Amino acid sequence: MVEKNGGKMKPQSAQRNTLCSPKEFPLKDITGRIISCAIEVHSKLGPGLLENIYEEALAHEFTLRCVLYERQKEIKLRYKGKNIGKHRIDYLVENKVIVELKAVEAINRIYQAQLLTYLKAMN
Repeated sequence: MVEKNGGKMKPQSAQRNTLCSPKEFPLKDITGRIISCAIEVHSKLGPGLLENIYEEALAHEFTLRCVLYERQKEIKLRYKGKNIGKHRIDYLVENKVIVELKAVEAINRIYQAQLLTYLKAMN
């Protein structure tokens, strides 16, 4: 797709790259690699499988592409300074990005809330 920019035609991909500088989106390289791995897994396996199958395949794809990750990373949940339990996130990539897999037809708002809770728990 091409968009006009002051009378000049500029490819949308070029425009996309100028929207966020590395300073504004410092994890762009890592998230790009994660998304590329996820697209590869989905393109090979297709929809309709259980989440644990995608999780296993994504771990393999991360390994093949030398993406550093921790799988099923345990995090502590605290309430007013007290440990109240533990939870596991699907992946922590490059010690910076949380990846939660969902094998669902649509993203529900509760999944976003879940991810925000994990981010808070990990500071």
